[in-house]
Amino acid sequence: MSVELLAMVAVLPILVALILMVGMRWPATKAMPLAWLVCAVSGILVWGLSPGYVAALTLQGIVTAIGVLIIVFGAILILFTLEKSGGMETIQYGMQNISRDKRVQAIIIGYMFAAFIEGAAGFGTPAALAAPLLLALGFPAMAAAIICLVFNSFPVSFGAVGTPIVMGLSPLKPILDAGVADGGMTYAAFYKIVGEYCTMMHIPMAFILPVFMLGFMTRFYGPNRTWSEGFSAWKYCIFAGVCFSVPYFIVAWTLGPELPSLIGGLIGLGILIYGTKRGFCVPETTWDFGPHEKWDASWTGSIAASGKTEFHPHMTQFRAWLPYAIIGLILVLTRIPELGLKAWLASFKLSFVDILGYQGVSASIDYLFLPGTIPFTLVAILTIGLHSMKANDVKDAWTTTFAKMKAPTIALFAAVALVSIFRGSGVNDAGMDSMPLALAKTLAALTGEAWPALASYVGGLGAFITGSNTVSDLLFAQFQWDMATQLKLSKEIIVAAQAVGGGMGNMICIHNVVAVCAVVGLSGSEGMIIKKTFWPFLLYGIIVGIIACGLVF
Repeated sequence: MSVELLAMVAVLPILVALILMVGMRWPATKAMPLAWLVCAVSGILVWGLSPGYVAALTLQGIVTAIGVLIIVFGAILILFTLEKSGGMETIQYGMQNISRDKRVQAIIIGYMFAAFIEGAAGFGTPAALAAPLLLALGFPAMAAAIICLVFNSFPVSFGAVGTPIVMGLSPLKPILDAGVADGGMTYAAFYKIVGEYCTMMHIPMAFILPVFMLGFMTRFYGPNRTWSEGFSAWKYCIFAGVCFSVPYFIVAWTLGPELPSLIGGLIGLGILIYGTKRGFCVPETTWDFGPHEKWDASWTGSIAASGKTEFHPHMTQFRAWLPYAIIGLILVLTRIPELGLKAWLASFKLSFVDILGYQGVSASIDYLFLPGTIPFTLVAILTIGLHSMKANDVKDAWTTTFAKMKAPTIALFAAVALVSIFRGSGVNDAGMDSMPLALAKTLAALTGEAWPALASYVGGLGAFITGSNTVSDLLFAQFQWDMATQLKLSKEIIVAAQAVGGGMGNMICIHNVVAVCAVVGLSGSEGMIIKKTFWPFLLYGIIVGIIACGLVF
């Protein structure tokens, strides 16, 4: 069967998911199991996969999904623990004193705080942590989810201490190692250059995206429905962009791809809050979402946004923010390999090798290394003592958290099982390309010399399918290398476009959308969110394509 026909079949599960969730507004709990079924049947009938192998791949996906659900559980638990302890209202009180302007709060929490968390932890953690915080500050759940998903893009290629680049590009290591003897560059030198090009493609969006998203927020969720109210905060957005981008750029070009997002987010957050308290570039007028009773019903879900206009402290700001500070500290200490804690925590795992007897179909749960366990759940337990919580409040926080896990569990089991079949379809007796590779090859054949303008969308497609920038790079890094070789283009630039695309794809990937919907109480609204985040995703790819073409030609 030709690669074009394979691509037409491979795209069917994606189309089913999009049509049902975006077009027909089905919840992911119903749409994703059906998409999984289409994928499983396609694998059996077209790729010749045995039913047993498809079952093994499905179980592999379910095991992987449990890891994602542990992160979601921990993020929800932190939210409800702080709500019950009084810590969240104290934080709300403190944020009011920094600024009551929701545009400013969106940048501080959704942009800068989330960038720091991405640099330290990655894997969907930032949106799952920042979105509930915005919800507690009075944001509509839908607005909070979209803002955090979209802003979790430009830090992602350097997230989890550089994992998407350092580990994601590892399929290229044998090729580069083979050429070292002939004077070629080492793998470490290659991925450092890729990281440098990544900053050149990401940084323009670190300035454009906040302006666009504030306009988007005021247009679709503001009382006056205008773009101009968001755009009017452009000076503050530029200030935030400088605070993040300068250390981000310097670290990438001097130290490599491991720490740009972490350092950029940490230094940027400190400078941004300092400047905001002193009114630097802060909008002259204060903007809010308006009275809750005038909000559209689709904006909110099962977890209500804070309706208070005045907050009162229940403790000191230090005590209220201490759980988040401990989370940040633990993430840093456990993600830097040289400190030793990363390897130690990662050694604790529940492994499933050769599932159902199929060689190579394996999965594991790093139950201590997952941020949902350490630090989220650990810090939630520590907060009981730190905030002197009552037993009934602790019980309520845990009970509510477990109750919120039903919908995301169903959706993620199906979504990640689909991904597992997608990736595993390449192991077949006919020697056919895997589903994602068939899609990528067909797209490449249609574009030809225009490839630099579109290469990032393949990275985005990989993230959309797999839910991970790292996995997207693992899938398509060599394909992008081969495309660059065939078209006689710079391999570093084309591979960088792939890595950037994987970052921007985080805003539309089903894993992240399901996870964020779960933590803000919007399970069932995944299609509506993807419909909104698609436009900034498209804009991102256009800008990256222009830059890639400029660098190549």
